[in-house]
Amino acid sequence: MQVPKRKIINDPVHGFITIDHPLLFNIISHPYYQRLRRIHQMALAHLVYPGAVHTRLHHSLGAYHLMCQAVNELKNKGVIITAEEELAVKSAILLHDIGHGPFSHALENVLIPGVNHEEISLQIMHHLNRELNNELELAISIFTGNYHKPFLQQLISSQLDVDRMDYLTRDSFFTGVSEGVIGYDRILKMFTVHNAQLMVEEKGIYSVEKFLVARRQMYWQVYLHKTVLASEKMLVKIIERAREVKAKSISAVLNMFLTHSYNKENIYSLLPEFCSLDDFDVISSVKDWVHHDDKVLSILCNNLLNRKLLKCKLQTAGFDDEYVQMKKKEIAVQLNITFEEASYFVFTGEAVNTTYILGDEHINILFKDGSVKNISGVDNPLIHQTLSMPVKKFYICYLAI
Repeated sequence: MQVPKRKIINDPVHGFITIDHPLLFNIISHPYYQRLRRIHQMALAHLVYPGAVHTRLHHSLGAYHLMCQAVNELKNKGVIITAEEELAVKSAILLHDIGHGPFSHALENVLIPGVNHEEISLQIMHHLNRELNNELELAISIFTGNYHKPFLQQLISSQLDVDRMDYLTRDSFFTGVSEGVIGYDRILKMFTVHNAQLMVEEKGIYSVEKFLVARRQMYWQVYLHKTVLASEKMLVKIIERAREVKAKSISAVLNMFLTHSYNKENIYSLLPEFCSLDDFDVISSVKDWVHHDDKVLSILCNNLLNRKLLKCKLQTAGFDDEYVQMKKKEIAVQLNITFEEASYFVFTGEAVNTTYILGDEHINILFKDGSVKNISGVDNPLIHQTLSMPVKKFYICYLAI
């Protein structure tokens, strides 16, 4: 009798992660999946938090591990999950972020305008499904929310899913920001299913509350940190300027995406090219463009590489247009560039942090008497009055000389 193949992966956050099915092996060994090793989970956050150099592959495996735990907890509570459904939901969580491009969210909608990573992830899943003799059919059905057990899809993508649980825990670990620590193990223990919907038992209310608070703090302290924001916007400006001046990338595949316009209609035909694109293509080009003839591109690239980042200010009201125009004029004179070119060194925008969207997705609490309440409707002023309100801040990034 042949012993089933098992692989143990030692993860610094969760400990040992077990891969124990041929389909899972086929997924993680595929070149499209292995590409995730070369994409930073937190883009340029390591310029502020030097330890934040973990990758999308780390996060994918971590989310898979939490999915394994969640499925086991639900099955122990009598929730019917077949072996096929269990394999499918594990496969789907492994692949949920496979469509991320270089530097994750920082360059999303920049290299391929109007196309987000979820859409590309789904296209890649369809591609892998054909390669793997349609073994991902059920995974795709669950991933797209077309399966008759919605709680399986909610484990992958909802206000309280294993994706969020892993990235908050993992990002907190690698940045050293303790405010992001959540009691994910407690939340997993409190998961239950009622009317085919994923819910949290009444005893888990305070763990969910801590999760939402941690998520909000991580956004302002890490994800939308003003220096992280400035560095990632600089990277966007570099790509925009490279396109404008038709700068040739030393990466042939990056050059394709810089010189051609791609969209939802033609992205599927470009999957092999897209799935060979990673952080190294971008950063090697940035290093090369330091010596480019275009002054704006050269300065931006040199400053990003050497961490001479734009200054960034955040405030609750928009910035006065006269102030912004004045800043641009100053930079134009100091760098001896045109007023229009100064827009690459002085620009404004909005940063939004919405922890819990009342009208969008829900975290439902199942009480002992069988009643169900959205957590925003529970007698808990913290969730209802504070965390459910979106917080918008306006920013200005500018070159300080």
